Amino acid sequence: MVFPACIQCGTRQNPCRCKFVGPTLGFVAFVITGIIEWPVGAVVYIFKHAKGRRIMSHPARKVYPKVSRSIPI
Repeated sequence: MVFPACIQCGTRQNPCRCKFVGPTLGFVAFVITGIIEWPVGAVVYIFKHAKGRRIMSHPARKVYPKVSRSIPI
């Protein structure tokens, strides 16, 4: 099994200016919520377009940034 690794350099949130744990956990949380929310959003999109789009964009707009920013290393 391959574990995804995300590295973000150039940040000022920690002394070494690179983040590894936060972006990687953010990506994992993004994938897990995407697996659940994208099919649900697709079904809702059939009846209510705006609500379906909002559900499908939730992992990218809310989950990944919150998890990635919450861990400064």
